[in-house]
Amino acid sequence: MIITHISDMHVQPASELLFGKIDTNGALEKAVDHLNAMQPPADVVLVTGDIVNDGTAAEYEEAARQLRRMNAPVFPIPGNHDSRAGLRQAFPQLGFLQDGPFIQYAVEDHPVRIVALDTVVEGAPHGALCGERLRWLETTLADAPDRPTVVMMHHPPVETGIDHMDEMRCLEGAEALGEIIERNPQVERILCGHLHRPIHLRWRGTVVSTLPGTAHQVSFELRPGAAGSWRYDPPAVQVHLWRDGVGLISHLDFPGNHGPAQPFGHD
Repeated sequence: MIITHISDMHVQPASELLFGKIDTNGALEKAVDHLNAMQPPADVVLVTGDIVNDGTAAEYEEAARQLRRMNAPVFPIPGNHDSRAGLRQAFPQLGFLQDGPFIQYAVEDHPVRIVALDTVVEGAPHGALCGERLRWLETTLADAPDRPTVVMMHHPPVETGIDHMDEMRCLEGAEALGEIIERNPQVERILCGHLHRPIHLRWRGTVVSTLPGTAHQVSFELRPGAAGSWRYDPPAVQVHLWRDGVGLISHLDFPGNHGPAQPFGHD
């Protein structure tokens, strides 16, 4: 099984630029083309939030147009820039998005189970896992304790050392989440967005992983108290390969024109 993962696209209305500078729509188009060209093709595409920047219908119209081009099933969750109502309206064909106060669901059709967890506090940058969401997660994981599982969510439950992002990524309920994860060793990965950087951390018996956005990135800044900034670091996608007897093998890949592959020589 091949799981691909993109995040933090911050799509704008057609032909508009984020901050008047960043072509997030063009960047997503390149990412879609890149994933569609993969051989062998992906089985699923996970999208961990901040699909659009302001939650408007025009942004979602553009995002839906682009994501419909994917040649594998797309499984999105909202981020803090998203609107649950807008996301549901943009993807009416995805019935699993439509029910309940939160957007969370399980994908059961593959060797690796996908569990999507909603961390959004609408109108706020931080995340939260209330009792209802945590109970849903615990029940859902308990339904298949022997199946390898990926949990996808927008806000990471861990600190990163980038102070301004740690303040904004704050996830209320992270300790309770960790206790659930410790009781469920079948969780192979927690895949997150929000941070616009490739970060990996062993946490509560599993691995938490974030990735660059499809367009702009958060600056790499470990000085305590440093102000936040963004820059044009390369966009990336994650590709996770499941092999029985081996586990989940995770790669970072880079959309864009890298030129033709060259065979290894012996010079």
